[in-house]
Amino acid sequence: MQATRLWNRRQGLLALLAPAWAGAVAAASPDAAVDEVRPDRVLRFPSDHGSHPGARTEWWYLTGHLEAAGTLPAQGKAAAPRWGFQITFFRSRTGLAEQLPGRLAPRQVLFAHAALTDLGQPGQPARHLHDQRMVRWNGEDTGSRARADRGEARLRTADWQLQRDPASERWQAQLPAKGFGLDLQLAPTQPVMLQGEAGHSRKGPLPGEASHYYSLPQLVVQGELRVGTGLHPVQGRAWMDHEWSNAYLAPEAVGWDWVGFNLDDGSALMLFRMRARDEQAAPVWAGGSWRDPQGGLRTFQPGELRFEPGRRWRSPDSGASYPVQWTLHTPVGRFQVEALLDAQELDSRASTGTVYWEGLSVLRDEQGRRLGLGYLEMTGRAGRLAL
Repeated sequence: MQATRLWNRRQGLLALLAPAWAGAVAAASPDAAVDEVRPDRVLRFPSDHGSHPGARTEWWYLTGHLEAAGTLPAQGKAAAPRWGFQITFFRSRTGLAEQLPGRLAPRQVLFAHAALTDLGQPGQPARHLHDQRMVRWNGEDTGSRARADRGEARLRTADWQLQRDPASERWQAQLPAKGFGLDLQLAPTQPVMLQGEAGHSRKGPLPGEASHYYSLPQLVVQGELRVGTGLHPVQGRAWMDHEWSNAYLAPEAVGWDWVGFNLDDGSALMLFRMRARDEQAAPVWAGGSWRDPQGGLRTFQPGELRFEPGRRWRSPDSGASYPVQWTLHTPVGRFQVEALLDAQELDSRASTGTVYWEGLSVLRDEQGRRLGLGYLEMTGRAGRLAL
């Protein structure tokens, strides 16, 4: 009871003092101004690789496949990858800059997720490992444990970090996670792939339901992987997304289904649909893009895409049912998606509060021939996603 009274008194004081603080904090806070998402905003690089702290939600998202170093051909055509990895750094604006003054105010919260899919070897079962971090951030680019710099990508969440070297343009990821660790360098081989209309990606029927979104497909990966106490020099291919928004999920959407694939011929495919509660109903929104081997880009409109779920897997932990096979109907062809391991669910309730499926998958043509490797993501199936 005493603790409750103290909490209520504190909240009352905040309510009384907030109007007086608002003006001073708005002037002093580095993220007081909203970072608008507009169709006419031109994305500029390298500055837009960095953080946009005025936007409500932002993430840097890396997925890829790995093999032991020296076993992949130069073009990255792994016949059967040994590992898949996922790295995501999230930034969430708390809105407390207008209520709490000073450098210690938690204006932002930074989260990070890491996952490793180990497909195993003869006599060793496949497994899926994951870990997470969460740190409060005052919004200043000087933190040793928490930062998401503007202008150039330098991200840190506790002992995990992701940063871009402006000289080499390579990305460096260092994540000492529970049960595994990733120390990877990721080098671009293609220009930035702007999603939507020149980097403005609609996510719902209302104009404000949108993000700024770009991808870096066909990243060449080299580095070191730790699994348990074993260290493995690795190489492979990866995909990176960077996205920021103020209104990402329409009220009638419960989550999304997304795929990003690096094809063996150098092309790249990204598709998403914002899913309604009734999975049989038309999606709230859909989109995607195709970059051909020569670099030509085709952007898809919502009515041009259809996601057809196939075989499902039910999680013994969350009870959620996930389609782990799909048929994707697009203007550039019909594709089959198949998860390389069913059990690739992540429980991130200790950080972002969500349970979702994110896993290494293979892309095939209608005859079943492999076209490439990538990741399938499904959110909002263990309960409506809340951003």
